[in-house]
Amino acid sequence: MKASELDKRFDEGEDISKHLDRSKARRPEREQKRVNVDFPLWMINLLDKESKRLGVPRQSIIKVWVAERLEKVGNYSDR
Repeated sequence: MKASELDKRFDEGEDISKHLDRSKARRPEREQKRVNVDFPLWMINLLDKESKRLGVPRQSIIKVWVAERLEKVGNYSDR
């Protein structure tokens, strides 16, 4: 099927999901990349205390706090 036909069917409200290969789907700029960051022990202890209090992994807190800070300084746009 040509892209124009797929677009037409989508625009007409047809369910086109059966025509999509989701195994190759990706979300640009949402891919994960592992980085290593060294923190002082006192920060690790406080992060662990907060993660235990909230019942979430340490990594989740770090991600949320970094995202909040980037949003605050205007370098983050709901990616």
